Amino acid sequence: MNPQTILLYDGTFDGFLCSVFMAYEQKISAPIIRKKTQTNNQLFTISEQVVTQKDKAERVWNGFKKKTNLSEQRDFFKAFLSEIKGVENTLLSYMRSTFTKETNNNIDFSNKDILKISQVARMVGREKHRMEAFVRFQLIKDGLYVATVSPDFNVLPLITHHFKDRYADQKWLIFDTARKYGIYYDLHSVEIVTFENLKGIDINTIKNHYANQEVDSQKLWSTYYENVNIKSRKNTKLHHQHLPKRYWKYLIEKNTT
Repeated sequence: MNPQTILLYDGTFDGFLCSVFMAYEQKISAPIIRKKTQTNNQLFTISEQVVTQKDKAERVWNGFKKKTNLSEQRDFFKAFLSEIKGVENTLLSYMRSTFTKETNNNIDFSNKDILKISQVARMVGREKHRMEAFVRFQLIKDGLYVATVSPDFNVLPLITHHFKDRYADQKWLIFDTARKYGIYYDLHSVEIVTFENLKGIDINTIKNHYANQEVDSQKLWSTYYENVNIKSRKNTKLHHQHLPKRYWKYLIEKNTT
């Protein structure tokens, strides 16, 4: 029995594309692509470390773009951001079938990989829109507006342009507490950050650094919400349908204690 090859990559999109490049370069017929952080409990496997190189990633992506339309490319990236276990291998299978077909603008939903990617992309797209709707910034004492989130999927790369356009006149940080990184806007550009390069800002003590006007604003908003909320017309089922409970932690009016 020949051992199956596991390609271990750094978790980035470029790293995944380099895994695809490596599979073709070394003629690995049925590799398993997996993040380095994931454990391997499979027997009869060998592991190969994938080195992320921008030029190789670009070669793979440019080749894929020649065979697909913009909608397919967006869905492909969204599916990758889902972080669903094994999604890399679905994406690899789809890429392989794409590279062997003639250029065709029609999307073949009879292909199981395309169907799966489309379904996952819709799930990620819904989470993106929810984050755009429910993210709430809070002003801390150094003039930075901060929001913390923990989305089901890794949607920060998808919401960057929305918040950059909408809040172009203020410095802000959206930090994903589940994935331990954030996007930071300095009035000029957006960059990926971790707390190692945020000059000591601690996500667990942000409330202790609220600016005075932020505290007053939160109290005012909570009072307003309480007074306009007509209890006799309360429809809990409909409210939960439009505003799922797992998003309440982002909303000031739901965190008044």
